Amino acid sequence: MTVSVEKPNVTQAKSAEQALPDANKLVSNDQFTVPQNNAFGNTFRDYEVGARTDKVKKIREEYKKLNKAEMGIWECCELLNEVVDDSDPDLDEPQIQHLLQSAEAIEKTILMKTDLGKILVLPKFGELPQWAVVGDTFPYFKENPDFKNPKYNTNNGVYSEGCGLDNLLMSWGHDDYMYMVAKENGTTLPQAGLFIIRYHSFYPLHKHGAYAQFINEEDKKNMKWLHVFNKYDLYSKSKAHVDVKPYYESLIAKYFPAKLKW
Repeated sequence: MTVSVEKPNVTQAKSAEQALPDANKLVSNDQFTVPQNNAFGNTFRDYEVGARTDKVKKIREEYKKLNKAEMGIWECCELLNEVVDDSDPDLDEPQIQHLLQSAEAIEKTILMKTDLGKILVLPKFGELPQWAVVGDTFPYFKENPDFKNPKYNTNNGVYSEGCGLDNLLMSWGHDDYMYMVAKENGTTLPQAGLFIIRYHSFYPLHKHGAYAQFINEEDKKNMKWLHVFNKYDLYSKSKAHVDVKPYYESLIAKYFPAKLKW
């Protein structure tokens, strides 16, 4: 397997962010703040509308079973040859290319794991629609019976300030799925690594600062690592290829069992 390696241009990245003020404008929705567009400038509302139905809860329960397949991390990487993320306009290449480009750029095995959950769009894993797999994630509570209760229908909803991100009911996506797979299969990744896997698409928080009232002290520590990760995830894409498979196979063996349940 060969992938491209290109150092992220942080200056260019900041310029790109500043060039999209309207696209990143936040709007109010059911007491919570969500972006009009996702982190790549694509319309976000299609994802948001689908993700707040009861179907999301059913999806979450279904995939908690981890009964779709049994395979190693590298086998999953190879499946990403069949996946293209419609929410990412930067490259029309399979997701394995982007995943390994990012991982090689920062030379951390954590980055290899963040996009593996996108296999959910494949037939073997349920062929979920793009809105249920990719795009920005966000917490929601409207479907909760307490939504119409004045006691809970506040800016914080059913949550309390400083409750911690792990206590939020997040929209379903490839982030949560890979977090679930890693945790249930006994990964030895550090807590910050699991945090990055679970929340790297939570752009309303770490790009715009929305929902910051819910983070606790542990989240604050992990957010520092997430910001470092995002510099490489978004800006390490190119089309030149190098061989990195042997290196990452050794890292996989360090943090994961040979076979995992998916």
